Amino acid sequence: MLRFLLSRFAKGIVVLLAIAILNFFLIRLAPGDPAVVMAGEAGAADQAFLDQLRTRFGLDRPLVEQLGIYLKGIASLDLGFSYRQNRSVASLIGERLPATLLLTGTAFAISLGLGILFGALAAARAGRPADTLITLGALVFYATPLFWIALMSQIVFSLKLGLVPNVGYETIGAGHTGFARALDIGHHLILPALTLGLFFTALYARMMRASMLETAGADYVRTARAKGVGPAAVTRRHVARNAVLPVVTLAGLQAGQIVGGAVLTETVFAWPGIGRLMFEALAQRDYQVLLGVFFVSSAMVVGFNILTDLVYRLVDPRIEAGA
Repeated sequence: MLRFLLSRFAKGIVVLLAIAILNFFLIRLAPGDPAVVMAGEAGAADQAFLDQLRTRFGLDRPLVEQLGIYLKGIASLDLGFSYRQNRSVASLIGERLPATLLLTGTAFAISLGLGILFGALAAARAGRPADTLITLGALVFYATPLFWIALMSQIVFSLKLGLVPNVGYETIGAGHTGFARALDIGHHLILPALTLGLFFTALYARMMRASMLETAGADYVRTARAKGVGPAAVTRRHVARNAVLPVVTLAGLQAGQIVGGAVLTETVFAWPGIGRLMFEALAQRDYQVLLGVFFVSSAMVVGFNILTDLVYRLVDPRIEAGA
Protein backbone atom coordinates (compact mmCIF):
# COMPACT_ATOMS: atom_id res chain seq x y z
CA MET A 1 0.00 0.00 0.00
CA LEU A 2 2.85 2.40 0.81
CA ARG A 3 4.49 1.78 -2.56
CA PHE A 4 1.10 2.24 -4.23
CA LEU A 5 0.60 5.63 -2.52
CA LEU A 6 4.13 6.82 -3.29
CA SER A 7 3.70 5.85 -6.94
CA ARG A 8 0.40 7.72 -7.21
CA PHE A 9 1.81 10.82 -5.51
CA ALA A 10 4.88 10.85 -7.76
CA LYS A 11 2.71 10.63 -10.86
CA GLY A 12 0.44 13.32 -9.46
CA ILE A 13 3.38 15.71 -8.99
CA VAL A 14 4.50 15.17 -12.59
CA VAL A 15 0.94 15.82 -13.81
CA LEU A 16 0.67 19.00 -11.73
CA LEU A 17 3.99 20.27 -13.08
CA ALA A 18 2.87 19.70 -16.67
CA ILE A 19 -0.48 21.39 -16.00
CA ALA A 20 1.22 24.38 -14.36
CA ILE A 21 3.51 24.92 -17.36
CA LEU A 22 0.66 24.47 -19.86
CA ASN A 23 -1.64 26.87 -18.00
CA PHE A 24 1.12 29.47 -17.78
CA PHE A 25 1.58 29.63 -21.55
CA LEU A 26 -2.15 29.30 -22.37
CA ILE A 27 -3.02 32.30 -20.20
CA ARG A 28 -0.25 34.35 -21.80
CA LEU A 29 -1.75 33.56 -25.22
CA ALA A 30 -5.13 35.01 -24.22
CA PRO A 31 -5.93 38.46 -25.64
CA GLY A 32 -5.63 41.47 -23.40
CA ASP A 33 -2.86 43.15 -21.45
CA PRO A 34 -3.23 43.49 -17.64
CA ALA A 35 -1.19 46.69 -17.68
CA VAL A 36 -3.53 48.29 -20.23
CA VAL A 37 -6.59 47.27 -18.20
CA MET A 38 -5.16 48.72 -14.98
CA ALA A 39 -3.99 51.88 -16.73
CA GLY A 40 -7.43 52.37 -18.24
CA GLU A 41 -9.10 52.05 -14.84
CA ALA A 42 -6.58 54.51 -13.39
CA GLY A 43 -7.34 57.01 -16.15
CA ALA A 44 -3.76 57.10 -17.41
CA ALA A 45 -2.80 55.33 -20.62
CA ASP A 46 0.53 56.93 -21.53
CA GLN A 47 3.41 54.63 -22.44
CA ALA A 48 5.54 55.60 -19.43
CA PHE A 49 2.80 54.57 -17.02
CA LEU A 50 2.29 51.28 -18.89
CA ASP A 51 6.01 50.54 -18.74
CA GLN A 52 6.01 51.31 -15.02
CA LEU A 53 3.15 48.87 -14.41
CA ARG A 54 4.80 46.11 -16.45
CA THR A 55 8.07 46.57 -14.56
CA ARG A 56 6.32 46.61 -11.18
CA PHE A 57 4.53 43.32 -11.76
CA GLY A 58 7.26 41.58 -13.74
CA LEU A 59 5.34 41.58 -17.03
CA ASP A 60 8.32 43.04 -18.91
CA ARG A 61 10.54 40.02 -18.24
CA PRO A 62 11.00 37.19 -20.77
CA LEU A 63 8.37 34.47 -20.59
CA VAL A 64 10.94 31.82 -19.63
CA GLU A 65 12.07 33.93 -16.69
CA GLN A 66 8.46 34.54 -15.61
CA LEU A 67 7.83 30.80 -15.82
CA GLY A 68 10.87 30.06 -13.68
CA ILE A 69 9.71 32.52 -11.01
CA TYR A 70 6.22 31.01 -11.09
CA LEU A 71 7.45 27.40 -10.75
CA LYS A 72 9.85 28.39 -7.98
CA GLY A 73 6.94 29.97 -6.12
CA ILE A 74 4.80 26.84 -6.51
CA ALA A 75 7.63 24.69 -5.15
CA SER A 76 7.61 26.85 -2.00
CA LEU A 77 3.77 26.90 -1.91
CA ASP A 78 3.77 30.57 -2.90
CA LEU A 79 1.07 31.15 -5.52
CA GLY A 80 2.09 34.74 -6.18
CA PHE A 81 0.60 38.17 -5.57
CA SER A 82 -2.56 39.66 -7.05
CA TYR A 83 -1.70 43.02 -8.56
CA ARG A 84 -5.38 43.87 -8.88
CA GLN A 85 -6.45 43.20 -5.28
CA ASN A 86 -3.09 43.92 -3.64
CA ARG A 87 -3.18 40.63 -1.74
CA SER A 88 -1.47 37.28 -1.93
CA VAL A 89 -3.17 34.74 -4.17
CA ALA A 90 -2.99 32.11 -1.43
CA SER A 91 -5.01 34.29 0.95
CA LEU A 92 -7.63 35.00 -1.72
CA ILE A 93 -8.02 31.31 -2.53
CA GLY A 94 -7.95 30.40 1.16
CA GLU A 95 -10.96 32.65 1.75
CA ARG A 96 -12.97 31.22 -1.15
CA LEU A 97 -11.93 27.54 -1.06
CA PRO A 98 -14.14 26.45 1.89
CA ALA A 99 -17.26 27.67 0.09
CA THR A 100 -16.30 25.76 -3.07
CA LEU A 101 -15.49 22.59 -1.12
CA LEU A 102 -18.84 22.85 0.67
CA LEU A 103 -20.73 23.27 -2.61
CA THR A 104 -18.88 20.63 -4.62
CA GLY A 105 -18.73 18.15 -1.74
CA THR A 106 -22.46 18.42 -1.14
CA ALA A 107 -23.24 18.19 -4.86
CA PHE A 108 -20.95 15.17 -5.19
CA ALA A 109 -22.59 13.36 -2.25
CA ILE A 110 -26.09 14.14 -3.56
CA SER A 111 -25.30 13.06 -7.11
CA LEU A 112 -23.58 9.82 -6.08
CA GLY A 113 -26.20 8.84 -3.51
CA LEU A 114 -29.21 9.63 -5.67
CA GLY A 115 -27.55 8.22 -8.78
CA ILE A 116 -26.88 4.85 -7.16
CA LEU A 117 -30.35 4.78 -5.59
CA PHE A 118 -32.28 5.64 -8.76
CA GLY A 119 -30.07 3.39 -10.88
CA ALA A 120 -30.71 0.44 -8.56
CA LEU A 121 -34.46 1.14 -8.54
CA ALA A 122 -34.53 1.34 -12.34
CA ALA A 123 -32.61 -1.95 -12.67
CA ALA A 124 -34.86 -3.70 -10.15
CA ARG A 125 -37.93 -2.61 -12.14
CA ALA A 126 -36.47 -2.95 -15.62
CA GLY A 127 -39.12 -2.60 -18.32
CA ARG A 128 -41.73 -1.23 -15.91
CA PRO A 129 -43.13 2.32 -15.70
CA ALA A 130 -40.78 3.23 -12.84
CA ASP A 131 -37.77 2.25 -14.96
CA THR A 132 -39.07 4.27 -17.91
CA LEU A 133 -39.69 7.33 -15.72
CA ILE A 134 -36.24 7.22 -14.10
CA THR A 135 -34.49 6.64 -17.43
CA LEU A 136 -36.40 9.48 -19.09
CA GLY A 137 -35.67 11.87 -16.21
CA ALA A 138 -31.98 10.96 -16.28
CA LEU A 139 -31.83 11.55 -20.03
CA VAL A 140 -33.52 14.96 -19.70
CA PHE A 141 -31.20 16.22 -16.96
CA TYR A 142 -28.15 14.79 -18.72
CA ALA A 143 -28.97 16.63 -21.96
CA THR A 144 -30.08 19.95 -20.41
CA PRO A 145 -27.42 22.69 -20.08
CA LEU A 146 -26.41 23.41 -16.52
CA PHE A 147 -26.92 27.18 -16.79
CA TRP A 148 -30.52 26.70 -17.96
CA ILE A 149 -31.30 24.42 -15.01
CA ALA A 150 -29.73 26.98 -12.65
CA LEU A 151 -31.77 29.87 -14.04
CA MET A 152 -35.04 27.91 -14.13
CA SER A 153 -34.56 26.64 -10.59
CA GLN A 154 -34.04 30.22 -9.42
CA ILE A 155 -37.23 31.35 -11.13
CA VAL A 156 -39.39 28.45 -9.95
CA PHE A 157 -38.18 27.60 -6.44
CA SER A 158 -36.97 31.01 -5.31
CA LEU A 159 -38.81 33.79 -7.14
CA LYS A 160 -42.15 32.02 -7.66
CA LEU A 161 -42.47 29.64 -4.72
CA GLY A 162 -40.12 31.37 -2.29
CA LEU A 163 -38.90 28.08 -0.84
CA VAL A 164 -35.17 28.81 -0.88
CA PRO A 165 -32.96 31.91 -1.22
CA ASN A 166 -32.13 33.10 -4.70
CA VAL A 167 -28.41 33.94 -4.44
CA GLY A 168 -25.67 34.31 -1.88
CA TYR A 169 -23.85 32.31 0.76
CA GLU A 170 -25.79 33.52 3.79
CA THR A 171 -28.31 36.20 4.72
CA ILE A 172 -26.56 39.57 4.64
CA GLY A 173 -26.88 41.53 7.87
CA ALA A 174 -28.63 38.72 9.73
CA GLY A 175 -25.79 38.36 12.22
CA HIS A 176 -26.32 34.64 12.73
CA THR A 177 -23.74 32.71 14.73
CA GLY A 178 -23.13 29.09 15.59
CA PHE A 179 -25.81 26.60 14.66
CA ALA A 180 -28.16 29.32 13.37
CA ARG A 181 -25.49 30.44 10.88
CA ALA A 182 -24.91 26.85 9.78
CA LEU A 183 -28.64 26.45 9.12
CA ASP A 184 -28.71 29.70 7.17
CA ILE A 185 -25.75 28.61 5.01
CA GLY A 186 -27.38 25.21 4.49
CA HIS A 187 -30.59 26.93 3.37
CA HIS A 188 -28.65 28.91 0.77
CA LEU A 189 -26.76 25.77 -0.25
CA ILE A 190 -29.81 23.70 -1.25
CA LEU A 191 -30.49 25.20 -4.66
CA PRO A 192 -26.92 25.47 -6.06
CA ALA A 193 -25.93 22.03 -4.73
CA LEU A 194 -28.98 20.33 -6.23
CA THR A 195 -28.54 22.19 -9.50
CA LEU A 196 -24.89 21.21 -9.77
CA GLY A 197 -25.58 17.61 -8.74
CA LEU A 198 -28.49 16.89 -11.10
CA PHE A 199 -26.33 16.38 -14.18
CA PHE A 200 -24.07 13.90 -12.41
CA THR A 201 -27.04 12.19 -10.74
CA ALA A 202 -28.39 11.41 -14.20
CA LEU A 203 -25.00 10.09 -15.30
CA TYR A 204 -24.54 7.82 -12.28
CA ALA A 205 -28.12 6.55 -12.45
CA ARG A 206 -27.69 5.43 -16.05
CA MET A 207 -24.34 3.82 -15.25
CA MET A 208 -25.68 2.02 -12.17
CA ARG A 209 -28.72 0.69 -14.03
CA ALA A 210 -26.62 -0.68 -16.90
CA SER A 211 -24.03 -2.14 -14.54
CA MET A 212 -26.64 -3.88 -12.38
CA LEU A 213 -28.43 -5.38 -15.37
CA GLU A 214 -25.12 -6.68 -16.69
CA THR A 215 -24.03 -8.06 -13.31
CA ALA A 216 -27.39 -9.76 -12.71
CA GLY A 217 -26.63 -12.19 -15.53
CA ALA A 218 -23.21 -13.24 -14.22
CA ASP A 219 -22.50 -16.89 -13.36
CA TYR A 220 -21.88 -16.27 -9.66
CA VAL A 221 -25.26 -14.53 -9.36
CA ARG A 222 -27.05 -17.50 -10.94
CA THR A 223 -25.11 -19.81 -8.62
CA ALA A 224 -26.23 -17.83 -5.57
CA ARG A 225 -29.84 -18.03 -6.70
CA ALA A 226 -29.49 -21.78 -7.30
CA LYS A 227 -28.25 -22.20 -3.74
CA GLY A 228 -31.47 -20.69 -2.46
CA VAL A 229 -30.20 -17.23 -1.49
CA GLY A 230 -33.11 -14.78 -1.29
CA PRO A 231 -33.63 -12.12 -3.96
CA ALA A 232 -32.90 -9.24 -1.58
CA ALA A 233 -29.64 -10.84 -0.39
CA VAL A 234 -28.57 -11.61 -3.97
CA THR A 235 -29.17 -8.03 -5.02
CA ARG A 236 -27.42 -6.57 -1.99
CA ARG A 237 -24.42 -8.91 -1.65
CA HIS A 238 -23.69 -9.99 -5.20
CA VAL A 239 -25.29 -7.63 -7.71
CA ALA A 240 -25.18 -4.15 -6.14
CA ARG A 241 -21.75 -4.52 -4.54
CA ASN A 242 -20.10 -5.47 -7.82
CA ALA A 243 -22.21 -3.18 -9.98
CA VAL A 244 -21.21 -0.12 -7.94
CA LEU A 245 -17.50 -0.48 -8.86
CA PRO A 246 -17.78 1.19 -12.30
CA VAL A 247 -19.89 3.95 -10.74
CA VAL A 248 -17.23 4.62 -8.09
CA THR A 249 -14.55 4.77 -10.79
CA LEU A 250 -16.61 7.15 -12.92
CA ALA A 251 -17.45 9.30 -9.89
CA GLY A 252 -13.77 9.71 -9.06
CA LEU A 253 -12.96 10.73 -12.60
CA GLN A 254 -15.95 13.09 -12.74
CA ALA A 255 -15.09 14.77 -9.42
CA GLY A 256 -12.86 17.19 -11.29
CA GLN A 257 -15.71 18.11 -13.60
CA ILE A 258 -17.82 19.03 -10.58
CA VAL A 259 -15.15 21.55 -9.61
CA GLY A 260 -15.26 22.89 -13.18
CA GLY A 261 -19.05 23.04 -13.15
CA ALA A 262 -18.87 25.05 -9.95
CA VAL A 263 -17.54 28.03 -11.95
CA LEU A 264 -20.86 28.46 -13.71
CA THR A 265 -22.96 27.54 -10.68
CA GLU A 266 -21.13 29.95 -8.39
CA THR A 267 -21.49 32.74 -10.93
CA VAL A 268 -25.24 32.24 -11.38
CA PHE A 269 -25.96 31.87 -7.66
CA ALA A 270 -23.38 34.46 -6.50
CA TRP A 271 -21.69 31.77 -4.40
CA PRO A 272 -18.37 33.16 -3.08
CA GLY A 273 -16.09 30.28 -4.11
CA ILE A 274 -12.95 29.94 -6.19
CA GLY A 275 -15.05 29.44 -9.34
CA ARG A 276 -16.46 32.93 -9.04
CA LEU A 277 -13.00 34.20 -8.08
CA MET A 278 -11.64 32.73 -11.32
CA PHE A 279 -14.42 34.38 -13.34
CA GLU A 280 -13.64 37.76 -11.77
CA ALA A 281 -9.91 37.29 -12.33
CA LEU A 282 -10.50 36.42 -15.99
CA ALA A 283 -12.45 39.64 -16.54
CA GLN A 284 -9.69 41.64 -14.81
CA ARG A 285 -6.78 39.85 -16.58
CA ASP A 286 -5.36 38.93 -13.17
CA TYR A 287 -2.90 36.30 -14.34
CA GLN A 288 -1.59 35.29 -10.93
CA VAL A 289 -5.05 34.62 -9.50
CA LEU A 290 -6.02 32.62 -12.58
CA LEU A 291 -2.87 30.52 -12.38
CA GLY A 292 -3.39 29.99 -8.65
CA VAL A 293 -7.00 28.86 -9.07
CA PHE A 294 -6.06 26.57 -11.97
CA PHE A 295 -3.28 25.00 -9.93
CA VAL A 296 -5.44 24.46 -6.83
CA SER A 297 -8.25 23.02 -8.96
CA SER A 298 -5.80 20.67 -10.68
CA ALA A 299 -4.41 19.57 -7.32
CA MET A 300 -7.95 18.82 -6.16
CA VAL A 301 -8.60 16.72 -9.27
CA VAL A 302 -5.36 14.76 -8.78
CA GLY A 303 -6.23 14.26 -5.11
CA PHE A 304 -9.71 13.00 -6.03
CA ASN A 305 -8.18 10.50 -8.47
CA ILE A 306 -5.79 9.15 -5.84
CA LEU A 307 -8.65 8.90 -3.36
CA THR A 308 -10.71 7.06 -5.98
CA ASP A 309 -7.94 4.49 -6.40
CA LEU A 310 -7.92 3.90 -2.65
CA VAL A 311 -11.70 3.64 -2.38
CA TYR A 312 -11.84 1.31 -5.37
CA ARG A 313 -9.36 -1.02 -3.71
CA LEU A 314 -11.34 -0.97 -0.45
CA VAL A 315 -14.57 -1.76 -2.28
CA ASP A 316 -12.93 -4.57 -4.25
CA PRO A 317 -10.09 -6.18 -2.22
CA ARG A 318 -9.16 -8.35 -5.22
CA ILE A 319 -7.31 -5.39 -6.72
CA GLU A 320 -3.60 -5.53 -5.96
CA ALA A 321 -2.10 -2.53 -4.17
CA GLY A 322 0.79 -2.39 -6.62
CA ALA A 323 -1.44 -2.38 -9.69
